[in-house]
Amino acid sequence: MKASRFILTVLLSTSLSSVAMAADVVKIAITGPFSGGSAPMGLSMRDGAKLAISQINQNGGINVGGTKMKIELIERDDEGKNDRGALVAQEISAMGDISAVIGTVNTGIAVMGDKYYVEKGIVKIITPAAGSASMTQWSKAGTKDLPIFRFAAHDGIQAQMVVEQATRLGLKKVAILHDATNYGVSGRDDLIEQIKKQGGKLKVVAIEKFAIGDKDMTGQLIKAKVSGAQAILIWGIGPELAAVASGKEKLGFKVPMIGGWTLSMSNFIDTAGTAGNGALMPQTFIEDESIQRARPFIQAYHKAYGVAKIPSPVSAAQGYDATMLLAEAIHEAGSTKPAQIKASLENLKATVKGAIADWKKPWSKWDPSNVETHEAFRRTNTVMGKVKNGRVVLANPSEKVLLEGKKTK
Repeated sequence: MKASRFILTVLLSTSLSSVAMAADVVKIAITGPFSGGSAPMGLSMRDGAKLAISQINQNGGINVGGTKMKIELIERDDEGKNDRGALVAQEISAMGDISAVIGTVNTGIAVMGDKYYVEKGIVKIITPAAGSASMTQWSKAGTKDLPIFRFAAHDGIQAQMVVEQATRLGLKKVAILHDATNYGVSGRDDLIEQIKKQGGKLKVVAIEKFAIGDKDMTGQLIKAKVSGAQAILIWGIGPELAAVASGKEKLGFKVPMIGGWTLSMSNFIDTAGTAGNGALMPQTFIEDESIQRARPFIQAYHKAYGVAKIPSPVSAAQGYDATMLLAEAIHEAGSTKPAQIKASLENLKATVKGAIADWKKPWSKWDPSNVETHEAFRRTNTVMGKVKNGRVVLANPSEKVLLEGKKTK
């Protein structure tokens, strides 16, 4: 009898200890394409976030209501495929103990999968996906209480900058090339809208699309050249962008290539080689150690992962900063419950020091009529980058001051 009581006591104490251990953990999911054509973005975002988590855990974790709680990470590879991304969202939203989700690179996956998080009220910070539809789907639906936030320079900002850059170069006629994904189509529409908004100084003389996996862009480029285009405005992801740059060089079509931030990805720069030189794109972060603010993050990332170059610096820095903001929101909420974390994200009190900027209340209470309430970035958070000899550098060196001392609100 005494032996039975002893065994029961041991079992109960072990069980209670396990519950206590589980209670001292904050579970966060990170999703993205860790394989496939978008992998440079997904892996960089994930590793930037994991660097932040490592630093937080090394300092004892997040102080949640007086208890130090370490972050436990759940990783899922959506492979950059819409259907797979939807299944990942279904799986995570059904877990029941996830406090928040960070990630998503591909706009189509956000469109397909984020509804599951919204249904369960699970907080998600989208990064680095920039396609407008990722967020406008909720404003168009009139969603009243949205747990989805975005931490990226959305396509509206980027399209504005691309059109401004083309105008600054004195161009009159442009061709728009885009991939056939949700991201590419959304980017095309944003470019056309921005051209109209900026007074129609640019004339679109050709619009051509291409599919994921296309390696020969000769047909599209010949049409652009024959139409008299003085520049290629481009929206797409990865290797296909390199195929456009290489095809342009083969045709002797020496016009600028200006597009979304994905032109900074390693699978564009490395694949295009010298043909990629001069490509222009908006950037929220430049991998340049002469930028004092960026140096600690760059050095920590290089050391942690044994690399000399980050595959997608923008993705990595945004993954890092998004994680730091989420950790602060959990701390200020004093809870691991998504509803409290959401309210905290909408009204952050502390200024969070990140790799990109010092973030002061980047989001506010969701308003379906103003999608920017759940958008962290504004035009002033973004600079123009340019590909030069295998790396991205500032296109306009005078903008370095913006990267050094940016504080957001």
